[in-house]
Amino acid sequence: MTTTDVMSTDHTRATADASHTHGGPAVPEASRAARLATFDVEAFGEITGSEEEWRFSPVDHLAPVLRDVAADGHLEWTVPTLPDGVTLDEVDAQTARERSVRAPGDRASALAVRHSGGAMRLAVARNAEVTEPVEITLTGRGDDVRGHLLVEVGEGAQVTLVIDRVGTATYSEFVSVDIAANAHLDLVLLQRWDAGAVHAGEVVARLGRDARLRGTVVSLGGTAVRLNTSAAFAAEGGDVELFGLYFADSGQHLEHQLFVDHAAPRCRSRVTYKGALQGAGARSVWIGDVLIRKEAEGTDTYELNRNLVLTEGARADSVPNLEIETGEIEGAGHASATGRFDDEQLFYLRARGIPEETARRLVVRGFFAELIQQIRVPAVEQRLVEAIEHELEETGL
Repeated sequence: MTTTDVMSTDHTRATADASHTHGGPAVPEASRAARLATFDVEAFGEITGSEEEWRFSPVDHLAPVLRDVAADGHLEWTVPTLPDGVTLDEVDAQTARERSVRAPGDRASALAVRHSGGAMRLAVARNAEVTEPVEITLTGRGDDVRGHLLVEVGEGAQVTLVIDRVGTATYSEFVSVDIAANAHLDLVLLQRWDAGAVHAGEVVARLGRDARLRGTVVSLGGTAVRLNTSAAFAAEGGDVELFGLYFADSGQHLEHQLFVDHAAPRCRSRVTYKGALQGAGARSVWIGDVLIRKEAEGTDTYELNRNLVLTEGARADSVPNLEIETGEIEGAGHASATGRFDDEQLFYLRARGIPEETARRLVVRGFFAELIQQIRVPAVEQRLVEAIEHELEETGL
């Protein structure tokens, strides 16, 4: 018996003059903007799983990152020689809080700040044009690892930053991303943990006037991974593109929650996440919230989630939410679908003499190809192609 959930919604681009949310039962009536954000851990209380933002999460597996205990593990940082205009240093806890673009939005990230003892700060100088990607590898060593990272991109600067998480850890983190006016950041976050790792993270970004963010999240490893990503426009003319790729195996939980806050006029956002699932108990969760505030006239936004179920016993939940407070927008919409192999695609390939096993692999490769190409870092793209091939071999496709 399959436990696959198939959910499909497709909303054309439209304008509206009233708040609208979509995504099935239990979606709160209150605005997404009302969700708590604070450095006070106690304000979040103990997590039971009945909370709206935790209702899809495996709280039992994530329990280690929700405990209020001091960190006794660590991450080993492998940092290349940094190019001119890029610096990496450590700041104290008080400074880290003051320089964060906002406070944490859940208990796990608030605990990360409390027990991190400060933050690492990666800064890109004003007008610096960094031509080669900056790749940093974080290797987990031990349990109860907490992290606080500040990424600050100065006015007019351009940089590509890749952060690759590997090894084994029970890890919670809070990442603050501040992109000044006319700056451009390509941020790639790779979750390639070993089996058994647990990771709960929150990434919060703020964009200045005419700033651009291309953010890519790739989740392949770990027993339970829960990542919250938010982007807020602080001034007009900003542009956000958020991409995500995930591949869940048997017994693995991969969850991604997103929030795009259109709080300024004439900004654009695009969200595209794709995932594949295989094996009994494989689980993915995608929740995409977009808020268009009253003052955000001229907004142009669209979000898309697609899930491909490869075997029996897997489940994907996809919940897009769109809240609109003004009718003066360029367009807004979302689409979400979860299903099995496209029979027409398979028939087309097999009709041309391609064996079924090869045809299925080609469909999966094609499913992910567009997202992989969006990363624009050849070495990372090659790593992901190889990782997906390994996943397919494990499936027997």
